[in-house]
Amino acid sequence: MHGLATIAGRKNGLGFVGLLPARHHSRNGCADGRGINPLLRASATLLFTPRPFVAQRGGVHLLPPLLDSFALNDPLAYLAIFVGVSLLMLWRLESMLDNGLEGTALGTLLLPYCSGLGNLIFVWLMVGRRGAENDILTNCLVNNVTNLTLLLGVPALIWGLQVMPNQAPAGSRGKKPAKAGKAAGTEQKINQLSLLLTLAAVLFFTGAVWLLGRDGKLNGTEGLMLIGLFFFWQCVQVFDVLKHNVRAKVSFGWRFYLDGLVVLACAYLMYETIDWLVTWLTHQKGGFISRDNLGWLSGWLMVLPNAILALYWGWRRRADVVYASQVGDGHICIPLCLGIFALVKPLPMSGFTNQALALLLGSAVVHAAFLTIAGGLPRWAGAGLCLAYGWFVYAGLLA
Repeated sequence: MHGLATIAGRKNGLGFVGLLPARHHSRNGCADGRGINPLLRASATLLFTPRPFVAQRGGVHLLPPLLDSFALNDPLAYLAIFVGVSLLMLWRLESMLDNGLEGTALGTLLLPYCSGLGNLIFVWLMVGRRGAENDILTNCLVNNVTNLTLLLGVPALIWGLQVMPNQAPAGSRGKKPAKAGKAAGTEQKINQLSLLLTLAAVLFFTGAVWLLGRDGKLNGTEGLMLIGLFFFWQCVQVFDVLKHNVRAKVSFGWRFYLDGLVVLACAYLMYETIDWLVTWLTHQKGGFISRDNLGWLSGWLMVLPNAILALYWGWRRRADVVYASQVGDGHICIPLCLGIFALVKPLPMSGFTNQALALLLGSAVVHAAFLTIAGGLPRWAGAGLCLAYGWFVYAGLLA
């Protein structure tokens, strides 16, 4: 993948201390834990003790011992690895695009699982640790609202998101269009219809969550219904891709499956990094970067790959992939993630949750209207979506 930018993490005022397997003492009796940044050893005793964390980690974990041997067991290192493996995953997915998958099919079928994989891992971790249901709900809402407002609004504001071509100039009227131009117009029209169908799914999924939660919660039965709704939608997408490949006489070569193995390896590393970061965050007890804001912070962490994806494809003027990837990613959180957690513990649905769902429904309607009428999202509409996201953060976090 060309032109991808890297994202640097930011330190917080609590300091960066790794989660160590043990504490060692030097000759003068001072704590000297391996993996601690040397600049922070003086204040290491003020931070949490890592031993309970190590006891909670089951199974085989390859990444923490490796980073610990290089004294890199701190949040910045894990954040950099999370972003790096996400970029590698997206790069190999672009290769899969060249080996049997069209642009919009890539967005609706594969990219949501990869860009939304972090949310699925987060739900899995919170289920295993009996986490708070509000953190899951906030994580999913932050992810989806950010996708439909900020991450579509910013590329539209910078480059414009034009899925359908503009009208032909007046001087060219009456001329017979070239065959290549007609074929390109047909492909763009198909992409437009596919995106409208994906937005319709957002309306159905979000509306279903709102209707099922009108009694104030989502229980296990309702969660199972949401999961079934999601997999029915995925079956439709799978058969759509298979029909396209039959018509185009496309088959998946060996490189396609090799890239699939690389994606699976990236998924494992994502699990390792998210596991470490979530556990580290739950031990922070004061300030903004703390366990009190776990839902918001984890939601923003999960959309980092989406942000890079949106900026990259926006820069390449592929509005169809920008739209499909961001809208399709929301299907992982709502309804799949909410449905999975509701099987274990009821999810409360009241207050700010209903306002966020209303914002999601309104954003989906706005995108569908502009795609139908204007063929894309103009710059001024992108600015409006960014302002809507600002209200969402203020009302949910600062008010």
